[in-house]
Amino acid sequence: MLKKERMNRILEKTELDQLLLSDPYALFYLLGEWFYPGERFLGFLIRRNAKPVLFINSLFHAEENDETETVYYSDTDDVTGIVGNYTDSSKILGVDKILPARFLIPMMDRQIASSFELGSEAVDLTRAVKDEEEIELMRISSKINDQAMEQMKGLIHEGVTEKEAASKIMDIYLSLGAEGFSFDPIVAFGKNAADPHHMPDDTVIKEGNAVLFDVGCRYRSYCSDMTRTFFYKKGPSEEAERIYNLVRSANEEAEKMLKPGVPLCDVDKKARDIISQGGYGEYFTHRLGHFIGTEDHEYGDVSQANTRKTEAGNIHSIEPGIYFPEILGCRIEDLVLITENGYEVLNQYPHDIEIIG
Repeated sequence: MLKKERMNRILEKTELDQLLLSDPYALFYLLGEWFYPGERFLGFLIRRNAKPVLFINSLFHAEENDETETVYYSDTDDVTGIVGNYTDSSKILGVDKILPARFLIPMMDRQIASSFELGSEAVDLTRAVKDEEEIELMRISSKINDQAMEQMKGLIHEGVTEKEAASKIMDIYLSLGAEGFSFDPIVAFGKNAADPHHMPDDTVIKEGNAVLFDVGCRYRSYCSDMTRTFFYKKGPSEEAERIYNLVRSANEEAEKMLKPGVPLCDVDKKARDIISQGGYGEYFTHRLGHFIGTEDHEYGDVSQANTRKTEAGNIHSIEPGIYFPEILGCRIEDLVLITENGYEVLNQYPHDIEIIG
């Protein structure tokens, strides 16, 4: 069923009269259905003051509705010509950022529009402002992630490897009602925690190791994402504790400044300044956060380069880290919702130093 309000919000953000979308995430956002076209063309044509059109190969099925015209084609049909029957060749056609060249170039050659422009931003900016239905699904997804984190600690025991611990995380999520992963989980012991995107390997846990979990699940297609850093069997050294507390402070102080209208670069700067003033600025090597929804990384980020201002309905991560291999690799990540008057942290799992095992 077409989510017409979402489509209208997209049209409000663009001056284009026609926009061809091929991103399955955008189509799910607008139609509530997932399509997996493989190498075949998939398109959703939004037109101002006209019924939108879904183009889909006849191998697949789309839910019929009165608000959308569905056009099926076969493998031997002229897809370019079919789409061209519905576009206005005298006007610009916006296309999204993932439309394959094998479809775009023939459309350009056949001049099914006066010219072509990248039209993704209107869609991306609209998706970045979650509606109430989306917000509630993301709250539930994050609640499951909190519950899962509590159980994940129990996976860490003498002799276990990162791979072995990671292999059991899916079962935890499924038992709590999730559909699966938002992304492949990161489980990192000791020095491996100083690699922000470490993939689990055969490293065996040792007493005194940091244990970093960066994990997320999907609930009704919406993602969660959270990172916590624990310590195995004994607490951190004095310097490791200082690093941990700097990361915690950077996380919490950055979150406190969130409300509508705050430049995202200022949020990044707040966290970065805390870590830099603590003497570890060179070891904070990535942006502070990313937007999230049906994709674990959506358009928009919390970085020094992003001068856009927060809007009510934005959901993004706050995830400062310090990666000092000889002492500690540490990241603390929450998802936050920008509300009308401030912010809501979607993760409830605490930030306290915690010894496990």
